[in-house]
Formats: sequence, structure tokens, C-alpha cells
Amino acid sequence: MAKKPVKYCVVDAFADSAFKGNPAAVCFLEEERDDQWLQAVATEFNVPVTCYLTPITNSYHNRFRLRWFTHLNEVKLCGHATLAAAYALFWSGLVDTNIMIEFVTPNGLLTAKKIPPINITSVSDLHEFLIEIDLPAHPVMESNFDETSQISEALPGASIINIKRTQIGNDILVEVKCGKNVTEIQPQFDAIAKWPGRGVIISGIAPPGSGFDFYSRFFCPKDGVDEDHVCGSAHCALASYWSKKLGKCDFNAYQASPRGGVLNLHLDEQNQRVLLRGKAVMVMEGCILV
Repeated sequence: MAKKPVKYCVVDAFADSAFKGNPAAVCFLEEERDDQWLQAVATEFNVPVTCYLTPITNSYHNRFRLRWFTHLNEVKLCGHATLAAAYALFWSGLVDTNIMIEFVTPNGLLTAKKIPPINITSVSDLHEFLIEIDLPAHPVMESNFDETSQISEALPGASIINIKRTQIGNDILVEVKCGKNVTEIQPQFDAIAKWPGRGVIISGIAPPGSGFDFYSRFFCPKDGVDEDHVCGSAHCALASYWSKKLGKCDFNAYQASPRGGVLNLHLDEQNQRVLLRGKAVMVMEGCILV
């Protein structure tokens, strides 16, 4: 029997206009597909992450299985594609907008809810809303990666203040002197791929008057994403790191990639969870026919 076509959409997460933020393909599955097919489709889309939503039967209609794939491999957690998946469900009317969505994922249970605008003045405002997703915080630890020559080779121009490691993501976190320095660095991806762990986060205090607390960028060539446009999971570590540095738990953050993206973060008092808010934009819809 031929497989049913699979509906999909492409959403720009952490953006308030198209072709900004971080794109994700969201695929709506009516039945399970094997991992080879999931990876082949993600490779075909060739966006930073493709995610798959499958309704969970014998449950209320706002619970879904959620998996994430880059064009090379499956990943354990992806913040921007989770936000994109939630936006797609709310935008399409597939879920009740007044009820929290639950995602059953390889990284445990995640939730998402819609936060509508306070003042609605036009029909277009109905699609202008924030999504809040609840993600695990990533504790930051001391790093034993102290090869200055390797760091200088991989991040030329970086004025390094501190080097840490994220416990969950296993990323190297490098604080530099300021947000301007974050934007100036020209990463050498072949050199970064030789570093231990998954990838490297660079971050610095935002410029005065910018409206942000810190800037960041994220490089992950091992997962086939040289520079992530806007990385939600990296901010689960950045929230923990800057909370200790700045003595606060609420942040406005800017990921200074070429596409750029804005995130609002809240770290709970137990340093266990991060509430991450952002906007999203629907870019295209279609069907996978195979």
C-alpha cells in the first residue's frame, strides 16, 4: 500500500519576519516512519533541523512525539525546532490555542504554550504571538580544555575572558570581552571540529543601550551546522552561565549570526529549567509524496 503524503511546513523561529532567525522544517506524521526515511527527508530539506510530530494515541489531542534531525544525524534536543513545531501546531489550528502542548522527546517531556499579543488591532495580529517553551537548564562546569593555541587558531581575534563546559550539551563555552567581539570573530570550522565535545558557544556582554543582556554565537560543524543561526539549547547553558555572572534570572539575548535572532529567557530558582520565549514566522507549506 502506498504511503500517505506527509504534510510539512517551514518555520523561521526566533524571528518576526521571514528569512530571519533559524529555519526548521516541521513534518506532521500520521504513522511512524523508520529512521532511514526520517534522516533521508532531513537531508533532502537541508535546513539546520527537520523535526517530526506524531500524535500520541490514547491521550488528549495536545500531546505529540517529537524528534529532531540535522541533515547528518539525529540530535537529542533542539530549541528552535521545538518552538517552530509549537508555532506550526497553533498556526494551523491543529491544537487548542488555550491548552499547553506536550512533547514527548528523547530529552524527556517538553511543553509549549501560546502567549497572544496584549492588544489585537488587526487580523494579522492573530498570527503575531510569542511561544514559550520549557527546556532543561544546562549547568556550566569547569573545562579542562585549555589549549590556547587551538583556541586562537579556531577563534582568531577572540579576546577570551573565560572557558567553561556545558554539562548536558557537552559544548565548550567561551566568554569574550564584549558583544562587539562576538560579532567580529571569524570562526575556523575545520579547527573547531577538532575540539572536544559537540560544539562551541561564544558569548559576551551586550553593548550598552542595545536592549540586550548578552550576545552569542554557536558553531557545531560536527553536526553539519557550521554556524547555527539561533540555538535554543545553547541558551539553556547561557542562561545558567550569565545568571551567576550577572546575579539575575531574566534575560533578553541576541544571537549575532548573519540572520540574527532574539530570545527572552527565564531561569528558575533551582537552576533546573529555562523558559524560553520567541516569535516565529510561517514561510511555506507542502507535502512529501514518498
